[in-house]
Amino acid sequence: MALLASAMPLHAGSDPVIAVETSSTSLVFAVRENKTVYQLYYGPRMAADEFAAVPIRDMRYTAGFSQAYPATGGRFLGEPALHLRYADGTHNTELVYDSHTVSRWQGTVTTAILLKDPLRKVAVRLVFDAYPAEDVIVEHTEILNEGSQPLRMLEYASGALSLRADSYLLSHVHGSWAQEMKLESEPLGKGVKVLESRRGTQNTQCANPSFVLSLGTEELREDAGEVVAGALAWSGNYRLAFEHDVEGRLNVICGIHPFASAWPLEAGEQFRTPEMIWTYSGTGVGTASRNLHRWARRYGLYGQGAVHPILLNSWEGAYFDFNTQTLLRMIDDAASMDLEMFVLDDGWFGGKYPRNGADAGLGDWQVNRKKLPEGIDYLASYAHKKGLKFGIWMEPEMVNPRSELAQKHPEWVVRSPGREIYMERDQWVLDLTNPRVQDFVFDAFDGVMKLSASIDYVKWDCNRPVFSFGSDALDDQDKFYVAYCQGLYKVMERIRAKYPDVLIQCCSAGGARVDYGAMRYFDEVWTSDNTDALERVRIQYATGLIYPACVMGNHVSTVPNHQDGNVTPLKFRFDVACQGRLGLELQPKYLTEEELALVRRCVASYKGYRDLVFGGDLYRLGSPYGSDYYGQLYVSEDKSRAVLFVYCIRFNAMGAEGHPFRLQGLDAGRRYKVTELNVDRSCWWGDGGVWSGAFLESGAFNPVMGSLYSSAVFLLEAE
Repeated sequence: MALLASAMPLHAGSDPVIAVETSSTSLVFAVRENKTVYQLYYGPRMAADEFAAVPIRDMRYTAGFSQAYPATGGRFLGEPALHLRYADGTHNTELVYDSHTVSRWQGTVTTAILLKDPLRKVAVRLVFDAYPAEDVIVEHTEILNEGSQPLRMLEYASGALSLRADSYLLSHVHGSWAQEMKLESEPLGKGVKVLESRRGTQNTQCANPSFVLSLGTEELREDAGEVVAGALAWSGNYRLAFEHDVEGRLNVICGIHPFASAWPLEAGEQFRTPEMIWTYSGTGVGTASRNLHRWARRYGLYGQGAVHPILLNSWEGAYFDFNTQTLLRMIDDAASMDLEMFVLDDGWFGGKYPRNGADAGLGDWQVNRKKLPEGIDYLASYAHKKGLKFGIWMEPEMVNPRSELAQKHPEWVVRSPGREIYMERDQWVLDLTNPRVQDFVFDAFDGVMKLSASIDYVKWDCNRPVFSFGSDALDDQDKFYVAYCQGLYKVMERIRAKYPDVLIQCCSAGGARVDYGAMRYFDEVWTSDNTDALERVRIQYATGLIYPACVMGNHVSTVPNHQDGNVTPLKFRFDVACQGRLGLELQPKYLTEEELALVRRCVASYKGYRDLVFGGDLYRLGSPYGSDYYGQLYVSEDKSRAVLFVYCIRFNAMGAEGHPFRLQGLDAGRRYKVTELNVDRSCWWGDGGVWSGAFLESGAFNPVMGSLYSSAVFLLEAE
């Protein structure tokens, strides 16, 4: 348990104890005689009144403590959640308890704790939304300047959490383009560990604003041990700080990155931080993941986990080299494979500077009539006649120097006066801090949607970070990074108000914008540009620690793979891609008749179980790190159905004996018919039989996968 208590008590008296509770967990705060609010506990649910007597150590010799929202000032010397600079140049803030309220709305319990600095007329409201059924607590902070003078927020975290355990293991991800979501677990020694992004737009390309903390253990365990998982809902720069102090506490401070983000608060103004999402599990990271996934599907995702259509994307099948006939043939092929949507990717637009490569046309969102003389509506209508939905690609936050937009409005580009405007992928970043640019981006999206009434899906891309930041529209350049993200959200709010039913994918050079802030507006994310199935096993595994499968766009591509040259069997590629929204990204005309038959078979079976992938509870069977075999099981809420994916991801000479998987999450007392899909001969001796949930969890399920890239999909149905 994450209990914070020690000797040398201050008198507790009748000071309030404040409990934020879910069905299984409690987050407990207490007010002491100095009116400071301390966090006493986060763990399994307990009677909050018992914490009234818990003593608090005098802070005289400590660098930090379990304050609910530690500010720079008083005797606090640790990582602050709040750092303000006042008009007179001073920095000290001392927050004390003022009041708290509890309210309920549609099953959610909201606890708001009001803190104030009486001297400086600053108010801070800590708001906790507890979701009882999901065991998730979502925190945000509201900071109000009640004084008569302006102040400047230098650091303003979304949330703070203090934990106490014998040891702490931090699991987080890192990576780069086509190598996103590489999992790393490291013990936290004394000092401060920081996870951060300063990229401005691509906030998850090299890290992710999420983590898993394992308490009192040296390994990330799936089904045992205490775990706290967290995720910040923000698509801009972020900083997650983990301070293991001299007394053994772990103080976690999460929020917007303070780098070049000092935010002014005029008298009477208020600032609301992004949300910080917390969950606790006493039974390993598997439970923590399921908590987050359930919460996301019900509350945290724009589409609430709705099933999305199987698509064929034109990118790797055609790149920039296509015309109307190329696309019509691909639409015909998509229909013949029983897919449900065709998506026209990059290269369809541009007037004076046609988009025939990555170096021109971005910003000029008119149809390239030399390529597509019949226009977009002709293609979209044709797809609809074939029984397919139609999607289209955009990158509205960016502009090529070789474009009419860049020549007409150079002041709309992110730039630092007098310095070179650095390019990446032959493009510049449009300045979304500028309301006129926000209007342009909305109008560009609106204009593309007006090209055809048959556009059902937009792939929204963002292919570069911010360099040498600056805005002609801002008097205060400190506001740039925060204002840019706010500008993106303002655009998306307008788009969603007008186009609530259009599916929108958040793509950012692959998985560079995978966060719960973006997922408030986008239906899905593009998990990675790397479509190699072996790499995707690990990418999808790590993504699934925090984010549900229903948001992951996963594509079957050709071999050798266009990113890493790897060659994998078509079935293996399907069996990996089916753990999310399935798509194809290849040229169908090059598939053999045998391959086409397998495609149709896999697509048909996926349609029969994809509701489990999108809405089921995920049970990971092992880990793809350091293992020869790996599996994932998705179980319906009522435990009547499940779908199981198993893989051989490294050659094992002993594979002929079969590898035992313990199928968790089933009803031990029910009996399930087990059927392997998409094969004529099963890899498991018990295929087609009816077995108890207890038997399947015992390790008796041992499919034979003796070669690298062997894979299998099993459907389990209760009798």
